[in-house]
Amino acid sequence: MTLPTSAHTHTLPARVAAATALPPQRVAAAIALFDAGNTLPFIARYRKEATGGLDEVQLRAIEEGLARLRALDERRAAVVSAIEAQGAMTPELRALLDGAETRAALEDLYAPYKAKRRTRAQVARERGLGPLADLIRRQPRGGPTPRALAARFVTADVPAPDDALAGARDIVAEAIADHAGVRQAVREKALRWALVRAERKAGADDPRDVYAGYGDFEARAERLQHHQVLAINRGEAQGVLRVGVSVPERDWRTAVAAHFRPDIASPLAGQLEEAIEDAARRLLLPAIGRDVRRTLTERAEAHAIDVFAANLRARLLEPPLAGHVVMGIDPAFRTGCKVAVVDPTGRLVAPPRVIYPHPPQARWDEAKAVLAEMVRRQGVRAIAIGNGTASRETERLVAEVVQGLDEAGAGHSAAGSPLSGPALGGDVASDTATPSVGYLVVNEAGASVYSASVLAGAELPDLDVSERGAVSIARRVQDPLAELVKIDPKAIGVGLYQHDVDQKALAGMLDHVVESVVNRVGVNVNTASPALLARVAGIGPKLAERIVATRDQAGAFATRRRVLDVPGLGARAFEQAAGFLRVHGGSEPLDQSAIHPESYPVARAVMARAGVDLARPPEARAAALGALAAAAPLPELAQALGTGEPTLADILEQLVRPGRDPRADAPPPRLRSDVLSMADLVVGIVLSGTVRNVVDFGAFVDIGVGQDGLVHSSRVPRGRRLVVGEAVDVEVLSIEPERGRIGLGLAEATIPPSPSTPSVARATR
Repeated sequence: MTLPTSAHTHTLPARVAAATALPPQRVAAAIALFDAGNTLPFIARYRKEATGGLDEVQLRAIEEGLARLRALDERRAAVVSAIEAQGAMTPELRALLDGAETRAALEDLYAPYKAKRRTRAQVARERGLGPLADLIRRQPRGGPTPRALAARFVTADVPAPDDALAGARDIVAEAIADHAGVRQAVREKALRWALVRAERKAGADDPRDVYAGYGDFEARAERLQHHQVLAINRGEAQGVLRVGVSVPERDWRTAVAAHFRPDIASPLAGQLEEAIEDAARRLLLPAIGRDVRRTLTERAEAHAIDVFAANLRARLLEPPLAGHVVMGIDPAFRTGCKVAVVDPTGRLVAPPRVIYPHPPQARWDEAKAVLAEMVRRQGVRAIAIGNGTASRETERLVAEVVQGLDEAGAGHSAAGSPLSGPALGGDVASDTATPSVGYLVVNEAGASVYSASVLAGAELPDLDVSERGAVSIARRVQDPLAELVKIDPKAIGVGLYQHDVDQKALAGMLDHVVESVVNRVGVNVNTASPALLARVAGIGPKLAERIVATRDQAGAFATRRRVLDVPGLGARAFEQAAGFLRVHGGSEPLDQSAIHPESYPVARAVMARAGVDLARPPEARAAALGALAAAAPLPELAQALGTGEPTLADILEQLVRPGRDPRADAPPPRLRSDVLSMADLVVGIVLSGTVRNVVDFGAFVDIGVGQDGLVHSSRVPRGRRLVVGEAVDVEVLSIEPERGRIGLGLAEATIPPSPSTPSVARATR
């Protein structure tokens, strides 16, 4: 027997490098940094020299690959120990176990030795039929008939030759079904060619015809779309669908014949053939069917989690409507609409109000007057309406208020026709008596979760739960990231089948996304909530609470290093977190940037060479730093300053735009002044909208009619990727009012994402 080369004998970094297709030296450096307790954001941003510039995606792949292989090695050790305890280990088997690089391969090898429930094969072995089974497997030529051979095994427990043959076939069938080579070959074939069938159960309840497309469904395994797999699984779980997997006979027979082939010259050929048929029907194919379903589900869930993560990242990176006073409205019918106004820092400026414009009270004109008065008195620039119950009716109310202000000469020139939906820019004049104002509908998913949380109680102790919701809705417009980190990412509402996937894997990925975005944007240590600070690398919930407590007791932190005064925050945590914390207006100008304190000497040396400081205008700094970089190649300048090229490149970029919020490069939220309905739509009209969710089969776009339209994936140009929060121009292609469906296509005038300003470092390399 030829033994495989054991991948297990290679070093762990080499195995991770092979699994991730990344350079081994860089992988080894990253693993060493992870094992030393460094966080992923810190490694990605501040240890580029050590890792050769590996980015967050690559480092995440290394971290996940490392965890997977370590878990595999733990399982391998347990399997080896269990087989050795049975006295069944051989050098050949040990080599195969060491060479198994997937959990499936390892479990296939362990299957014959795994403790099972009392099976027909076990009963047959206990009755002494093992030798007869061995004869059937060996297929000896010539000799007595099968019944004559079996007669030797007749006992009190085995009363007849036919009983002996049946028991021996049970042993052989189990050996065939448990054979690692057979299972692997059949599984690989099945994952390509097996047919997955779904049919509606008789009498199943599906009143909305959610599973109408799966009532008589069949598709090859490799052609099943991820969302189809999840839909079929859900339909089965809800008792609507019956699902099965059919493996083509040629595939499983070929795999079995490679290891168990009947010899027509043997009198036991028929017995082996019967055992093969029994093994396939009773043991092998049901197990392979489960394997196929499990594998397809794992892939679909992983894909769904990735889509959810991408949507969440885009949602968290939506640009803030900074510097504006915002009114938040949490709509409702009977209990009234809760209205709260927050200042540009998110602080409540006055006690919330409750208006009752809708039935049963229907005090429409009074509600309009209250809103108009609040807008004028408190200088509201934007009105955010939650998209829950009564949202559509409240939107009409707000539209009338905005139009009334316009007619009264309020200078409402920034928000135009709802068909074009122009944005209210961030530089609208603020010296008018009544500020320009527009409105937008906000996804309030998770607002109720936040409102009832301990954090909300601490932040807004004097408000009831419903009033807190209005504050949260307003803050989501001002700074989506700062507000959304306060709730469970799964409650934000940008996923698909999120309740059907592995919840632990989903939570882990979403936590990673939130951590990544928070650290990319940076956190003002003097204004951030505990929820936001807890997401900073190296801090966590307990230290975040201590930071806020210290800030409340001793006042604002004058520098980053003052954070070391926080009880329990040591040098290690400071090293991980410092670069992601911001101090604006403090005594150290560099504290407002993403430059790590360990690199301040280099940053000061750069500024000294360029003859600039952070007090000079950005244009002057850019020119001076550009001239410095042009005078000497980046490698030479880095060597002269005693630092690495990646670190120097980051320093140059930060000195031009210290602490630049990456969200500022995206267009601001679009505000409206009027309201549309489904009845206003006609095929061919071009509207402006905002992408609300991206799924496998397309993107849902809010066009301001109370029902999101779908841009099907077939209508998205190749290479074009829509992201949550993106502003797009769309054409109405179809309208189905009775089903609440709107078909959209991207218009040629779709607004492209704003390009980022090139950094000095990139421009001068």
